[in-house]
Amino acid sequence: MVDNVGEVQISDEVQQVSSEEEVSGSKKRKTELRSFVWKHFSKLPGGLRAKCHYCGKSYAAHSNSGTSGLSTHLDRCKVRKKMKAANDAKQQTLVCKKGKGKDDGTAKVIHIGFNREACRMALVKMIIKDELPFRFVEAEGFLEFMETCCPKFEVPSRRTITRDILELYQNEKGLLKSILSANKQRVCITTDTWTSIQMSNFMVVTAHFIDEEWVLHKRILTFTPISNHKGDGIGKLIENCLIDWGIEKLFTITVDNASANTIAIAYVKKKLANWSGNSMVLNGLYMHVRCSVHIINLIVQDGLSQVSQSIASIRNAVKYVRSSPARLQKFKTCVDREKISRGGLMVLDVPTRWNSTYLMLEKAAAFEKAFERLKEDDGHYTNWFDEDESEKRRVGPSIDKDWENAKRLVKCLSIFYHVTLKFRSSLTLTSNNFLNEMWKVYIHLKSLVDSNDFLLNQMDYKMEEKFVKYWGHFF
Repeated sequence: MVDNVGEVQISDEVQQVSSEEEVSGSKKRKTELRSFVWKHFSKLPGGLRAKCHYCGKSYAAHSNSGTSGLSTHLDRCKVRKKMKAANDAKQQTLVCKKGKGKDDGTAKVIHIGFNREACRMALVKMIIKDELPFRFVEAEGFLEFMETCCPKFEVPSRRTITRDILELYQNEKGLLKSILSANKQRVCITTDTWTSIQMSNFMVVTAHFIDEEWVLHKRILTFTPISNHKGDGIGKLIENCLIDWGIEKLFTITVDNASANTIAIAYVKKKLANWSGNSMVLNGLYMHVRCSVHIINLIVQDGLSQVSQSIASIRNAVKYVRSSPARLQKFKTCVDREKISRGGLMVLDVPTRWNSTYLMLEKAAAFEKAFERLKEDDGHYTNWFDEDESEKRRVGPSIDKDWENAKRLVKCLSIFYHVTLKFRSSLTLTSNNFLNEMWKVYIHLKSLVDSNDFLLNQMDYKMEEKFVKYWGHFF
């Protein structure tokens, strides 16, 4: 360590160190040490080593070694970091800090100092929250922005960012494990598995728990590939997750109604029973919780099967309009000519998610007259349905019967949609609303029995049959 470190002054000016002039024939050539590291190092006598201005350590600096070792030391030099932090902390800047809420118009003036570590952590969190690629920190536009906005901040490389993200993950994981072990509260978990478009299987385990201040928390414990969707494989992954996080007091496991999940939970209950101090409530009698939203999805899907043709025709109509900007513009013209208040155009549904189908039908029904005008004004619209799609004619175009069915469906499924919204909340308690909401669904299904509408009677028969299968006649 060098004495008189305090006398070293940090200067941002480029320091050019000239070597001895060499004479070759009648010409003189002057060489310069061009690397930025020579602002922070001085060559020692002999020119083979260089000494750090801050900590006094020396490193090889001859022509064969390059300056990468010197650059690496600068990033790690603790004395330099402390001096930078001290200088930055002394230079305070007045800033206007706005309120956090969108509608919060309050603001206050505060003075802050530049903090490199805080900037680096904010950059790491931005990449995580916005799902940016690691190479973003090396993008030309971002580097130019940072050079203009905050020249004091040295943007780390993508490799450094990768290490910082892993370090942040480990720190957050350790903090969460300490909370779970310190409070010893029971934890509820939910699981889900799916297959990606690359035919890879994945599984996620999410924990819900209430802390000592009675605040509900939701945390993803693991998101990992899984070999298959079989019950034993799911059960083993849940067991490994509980061991990894040190969770012993498990309350419930909420899953969908796949048969593999029944095998998985039986496996988990068996393993928990073998752990010392079996802490399952009532020996795990009510550990298996079936997802109410998934059951509602199954109930409604059975009802929708009765009007699949009408839904398909409207889906194809929406698909046609949204398939190109030119078609969308023509449709907007039809909407304006029919004097329909837009309030947002249609959305294309995901066939496996009935709630998106509900939203599609609700929006499309409001634009029925615009679709009729499109059929008159756009000759390609009708012809598009005559084209082959996988060697089959497309269903449509929509006729009056299809639009009538859509309006009846929207009215019938409205209660299911709003119940689903209440059950899907992940940061508020929903189990206390279960009985009231299911009673509404049951009364609604019973009311359809007395309806004079043949279509609704058919739907009610299929939906009530599925309702009884999972929840019985206890209502």
